[in-house]
Amino acid sequence: MWRIGQLAGLAGTTERTLRHYDRIGLLTPASVDPVSGYRRYGVAELVRLERIRALRRLGLPLRLLADVVDAPDEEVRRALRVALADLDRQVAELAEVAERARRHLASATPLLPHVTTAPATRLTVRRLTVEHPAEIAAACADEPSTLVTWLRGRPDGTFAAAVGTGRGGEPLVLPARTAARVTVTAGQDVVRAGHDLFDWLAGHRLTVSAPTVETRLQDGDGVRATVLEVPFEPDLSPVTA
Repeated sequence: MWRIGQLAGLAGTTERTLRHYDRIGLLTPASVDPVSGYRRYGVAELVRLERIRALRRLGLPLRLLADVVDAPDEEVRRALRVALADLDRQVAELAEVAERARRHLASATPLLPHVTTAPATRLTVRRLTVEHPAEIAAACADEPSTLVTWLRGRPDGTFAAAVGTGRGGEPLVLPARTAARVTVTAGQDVVRAGHDLFDWLAGHRLTVSAPTVETRLQDGDGVRATVLEVPFEPDLSPVTA
């Protein structure tokens, strides 16, 4: 019989791992000394441990191991197919994360938008026509407010907008949407941040899909910030060389 450290050395694992396997009922010692508490293992436990480690190397998670470690080959293969599908999904997700990181590194903008799902929003607004983005500050005044614009990219000439009034205006409903969001603190250039956000969307092959929203906030200490939100959907147009 081997003590836990000896078995760990034989199998190329750690005592901590063996204790964990014991706690979850995956690998029970052949015996435990009632006085010292020392675990003792035999050949049967070594064989089982090697099978557990082999299945782990094939990607089978611990949550499935207990059900299949003693199962016939067909059941093991069925569990491995499930595990493989999950691994493929994880690989695809990691590949997408890596691609987003590459796109950011290839871009000159320091902007790091947060992608979120915005709920449907009901507003009461006053519509206006904006000749230049600089006019937006005057339209919103200084108090917290919401500005909606019908832009598909960097503004180039006149564009339609609407300012939230709270009451006494035209009702406007913005549907639930997936959006890129960035918060601009006081002292930062909101117009420049908006341009950068549109550039970020274009660089990631995302198309503006609904009106953009600019929300001006102020906390209890009087600190102000502006939240820019641009709804988007993937750009499915073919890539040309």
